Amino acid sequence: MVQTTDEIEQTPARQERTLPKPLRALERLSWNYWWYWAPDGAQVFRDLDPEMWDRCENNPRRLLRETTDFRLSQVATDPIYNERVRRLERNFDLHMSPDARTWAKRRLKWITPANPVAYFCAEFGIHHSLPLYSGGLGILAGDHLKSASDLGLPLVAIGLLYRYGYFRQRLSRDGWQHEHYVENDPNDLPMQLARDAEGRPIRVEVEMRGRLVYAQVWRVGVGRVTLYLLDTNTPENEETDRWVTGHLYGGDRETRVVQEMMLGIGGVRLLRRLGIEPCVFHLNEGHSAFLTLELARELIARQPGLTFAQAQAIVRQRCVFTTHTPIAAGNDEFDPALIMKCFGDAYPQKLGLSVAEFLALGRVSPADEMPVFGLTPLAIRMCRSTNGVSRKHGEVSRALWHGLWPELASAEAVPITSVTNGVHVPTWISSLFHGIYTKHIGPNWYEVVREPRRWSRGVAKISDEELWEAHLLLKQRLIAYIRYRFYLSRLASGASPESIEAARTMFDPEALTIGFARRVAGYKRWELLLTDPERLMRLLDDEERPVQLIFAGKAHPQDANAKQILQRVAQWADNPRVARRAVFIEDYDQEGARQLVQAVDVWLNVPRRPLEASGTSGQKVAINGGLNLSILDGWWIEGYDGTNGWAIGDESVSSDVRTMDMLDAESLYRVLEEEVVPLYYDRDAAGIPRRWVARMRRSLETLTPVFNSDRMVQEYALNIYTR
Repeated sequence: MVQTTDEIEQTPARQERTLPKPLRALERLSWNYWWYWAPDGAQVFRDLDPEMWDRCENNPRRLLRETTDFRLSQVATDPIYNERVRRLERNFDLHMSPDARTWAKRRLKWITPANPVAYFCAEFGIHHSLPLYSGGLGILAGDHLKSASDLGLPLVAIGLLYRYGYFRQRLSRDGWQHEHYVENDPNDLPMQLARDAEGRPIRVEVEMRGRLVYAQVWRVGVGRVTLYLLDTNTPENEETDRWVTGHLYGGDRETRVVQEMMLGIGGVRLLRRLGIEPCVFHLNEGHSAFLTLELARELIARQPGLTFAQAQAIVRQRCVFTTHTPIAAGNDEFDPALIMKCFGDAYPQKLGLSVAEFLALGRVSPADEMPVFGLTPLAIRMCRSTNGVSRKHGEVSRALWHGLWPELASAEAVPITSVTNGVHVPTWISSLFHGIYTKHIGPNWYEVVREPRRWSRGVAKISDEELWEAHLLLKQRLIAYIRYRFYLSRLASGASPESIEAARTMFDPEALTIGFARRVAGYKRWELLLTDPERLMRLLDDEERPVQLIFAGKAHPQDANAKQILQRVAQWADNPRVARRAVFIEDYDQEGARQLVQAVDVWLNVPRRPLEASGTSGQKVAINGGLNLSILDGWWIEGYDGTNGWAIGDESVSSDVRTMDMLDAESLYRVLEEEVVPLYYDRDAAGIPRRWVARMRRSLETLTPVFNSDRMVQEYALNIYTR
């Protein structure tokens, strides 16, 4: 007999040391990432030992193990701290209570703990101590899980435990990106092996490359949601197979195929071992598309005589698919010979298909002889619904995949919808703004944010002075963060004493600060701002109204062109003439993102239209009072109203990329020179830029209630998950 999800949740947590009695709740709390977005949660752990908290990279499991007995005894005698711990534990119990009156209980009847949503994704950005993400897709998945927990939506998540996660970044003196990897030790993380009723670790097995590959299973608590992670680093496997879950997006194409087999096929088999029967399978991007084939195989095995077409019709009713990629080249495609090497001839036979029929499932047209097998066509073909992640992306996807519906005369008729992405507000909000919202809107402000009218009334109560002062304090913290990081990096690299000392005073807390942080890729147009270097320098060097720039982001290890783009930007920022006004922050992660999005004045986004599926970083800025300066693409088409930020260019698209880039660069410079900079430095007698603050307020009122992941998950539940 296999444990149910609830039974597994009650498995006693192992204890590595005995904490003083007043602190023992921290042991329990450290096993669930709920603390990360709970009021005072991160602060409670940090205040246990701030220096150790930084050294442990904000990992509470390591913190509790490595903090000295003396320090634990000190804190255990602090009644104020102990009350904070008790309050945090009470709030956790309220959140986890099965009797809690949640949104899902009120609105959803057929999605239940017995029949939850099964959410599959190749990466999850829950917290930077669990580095199983590379960028926006993973962060979005993490926010989806957190909102599902807050809303009480029954959901289990399936992913992979990458032994070395995604790479850590270091730039050489010439600006070239170098990668290194840090091993993830499950014993250092808040995860436990999933076990059966006899206490034996659960294993799943998938045949790939002609042999069985086994995976053990780790479970991670994300509030009410459990994230299950498959891990092939087990003694039963050959050395090659232990590396199936070695690196996120690492290795060769064959590694990608077997990873996606383990995610999709292994994930379905895991749910069977756990005794979980999902009401719907949500494929978040095409990486998990093979799960649909496994569902069909199960049906055919149970019902002899059932054809693949009949099984496919049943599977379609149980699966939904979200695509995140607006260009065909961005979707996972593989050589058919590689697919067959990994699957072998037996799997198609179990489906009642010939090899040709099996491979046709991954083509836009079954008769197409193109030598690729695409996971997106497979997912679309095997799911009852497909959605993009913004309205514009839905439109682009309908045109992109029109060929899958040759009977339809126009792309507009293609049945691909959209659910615009959002961000998990409690995760990305600064403590300072959390306090302001609590003061003026109430302790349940994160629920009020789901109601635009009530939210707007609450934001109206915040004075200009309070709003501006909070923003300035956060920006001062950001500048201190930058100075500290550069001081340490220059010290470690053996820089000159003058350079090390200069790090202590670099950047100006009073200057207009623009953030630009995202994955390095050609269509993201990292160099657009550098189109006219002298014109840009006039903005940076203006002694009366200076502008300063913060860059951050990673290039894929195998993308030489992206690395060259990054190198050019890094070299430009390192130029002595530029360095006092521009920096590149290495090894951008979730914690670095929080520092930036909570404090910059302006968030810049300049993708080449219409290649931004959605984007969410600017949404995180908006909830903290920052303003967006963006191309009209992705979510910003829906968010921009002319009063809550700025638009670069228009919505037109041209095949003449060079001309479009030149026009957008000109628009960017003009908006900066004529609108953004003057508005920021237009101060009244009290030193407050009233019109700028009015735009901040407008951004808070109009964007936060719409572009949050609670709204997003509610839409999925009501419009996508519901049959």
